[in-house]
Amino acid sequence: MNPAAVPFLPRGVRVHEDRVRGMSVLLAPERALKLDAIGLAILGEVDGETPFGEIVTRLAARYEAPAERIAADAAAFLDGLVERRIVEVRP
Repeated sequence: MNPAAVPFLPRGVRVHEDRVRGMSVLLAPERALKLDAIGLAILGEVDGETPFGEIVTRLAARYEAPAERIAADAAAFLDGLVERRIVEVRP
């Protein structure tokens, strides 16, 4: 994913805390995806205004991890959601 690209959740897609099951889920029209802590952390930075490069920088600082590793993992996660049309990206 391009560092200048801005990922965002399109209309109708949101992160939801399922209190009954005790887990976070990503809700999209006719779909629900269980989120682990990593997915939740990545999506927590997706606000529709922050470029991917800045998201990586924030996550790397928060978790004291190499930015290259965070970038690879976050890009794979978000690219998968883009392919499924759950996340969109502005160039």
